[in-house]
Amino acid sequence: MKFSLLNKISPAVKNRIKNILFIGGSVVLLSLTMELLNSSDNISPDNNTFTQTYKIFSVPLPDTMSFAGEKVPMNHFGIRENLEQEMLVNTYWQSQTLLMLKRAHRYFPAIEQILKKNGIPEDFKFLALAESGFSFKVSSVGASGFWQFMKPTAEAYGLEINKDVDERYNMGKSTEAACRYFKEAYSEFHSWTLVAASYNMGLGGVAHELQKQRQDNYYDLELNTETARYVYRILSLKALLTSPKQYGFYLKNSELYNQLPTFIAPIDSTIGNLADYAISKGINYRVLKMLNPWLLTDKLPDADRRMYAISLPVKNVPFLDLGEYVTFADSTMAGANAVDTIIKKDEAKGKITVHIVKAGEDIKSIAKQYNVSVERLCAWNSINDTTKLKAKDELMIFEQ
Repeated sequence: MKFSLLNKISPAVKNRIKNILFIGGSVVLLSLTMELLNSSDNISPDNNTFTQTYKIFSVPLPDTMSFAGEKVPMNHFGIRENLEQEMLVNTYWQSQTLLMLKRAHRYFPAIEQILKKNGIPEDFKFLALAESGFSFKVSSVGASGFWQFMKPTAEAYGLEINKDVDERYNMGKSTEAACRYFKEAYSEFHSWTLVAASYNMGLGGVAHELQKQRQDNYYDLELNTETARYVYRILSLKALLTSPKQYGFYLKNSELYNQLPTFIAPIDSTIGNLADYAISKGINYRVLKMLNPWLLTDKLPDADRRMYAISLPVKNVPFLDLGEYVTFADSTMAGANAVDTIIKKDEAKGKITVHIVKAGEDIKSIAKQYNVSVERLCAWNSINDTTKLKAKDELMIFEQ
């Protein structure tokens, strides 16, 4: 009964009613949209905190750059644009870059010593950082460790890899192996920049492209995308880690990851149970594996009677004492509270002192100040007696 009136309306009239309703609805929708747009334009700046505080900027590029003493041709076509791409990626990937800044504080000193001993420019430490971010990752093609060695390459340069041991994860030995590669590549190319590129592309790959394109340097080569970006990524990390504040990265000394004071225990026999071995050394299995990630299983074989070097913490200092329970003094603290040394007292385990190096101090003078031997001071901090200290460097002193 209630639809009887509609049934009496002609089809033509029904169509006119539909058109009127459609047009009316469209007008209302347009009116609402315009109102919303006008209201967003009229948002008070005082109330729009997001646009006030969140701003994105392009990053400043250095006027000059170099890698391993070789100048980057910043005025050549495309060079600045290629560099800027990597600078933007690494500047605005803040979480990853922050982690690299923190980890570099722990691992750079030891890597620098090995590079120097082998006559390799210090800038190659940024290559290791570009490769792995100082995380013990495995790439999609099976490259592993800080230097991301493939298994055949690692074995060719003297690293042992089997089901129980993978020395690609041994920072010292893998760095030595990388140095052997760099020396070999330099004898081929006589350019450290090409050496770095070849670490990504291979000796044969770079040699082939140099010959095919009749060029003699990295920056004039047309390469695959990965290798074409590779050296620029290293350069960007060098810029960011050399001048982090210029790119918005502010870290207190206490927020950096510290070097772990360790000593080497030589082993030339089987360890059937690494958990028991760790306990016998006053630590636990987790700490042992953390210091020796090259140990893949819970035992150490000696089929070839090889001499292995196991890293152990100095005086079995608990790792909590090397982290959040040690307070550092740095330039971000108020001057009245700043001190030259910071002490963590523990009646059961003695005293840990973190000495902040002042201008003019050297290893011998600091050792004398704390009445310890130079050898012990060097062992605690994984340095040698020829290491040049810089103001604001930090040294750990362990006293009973």
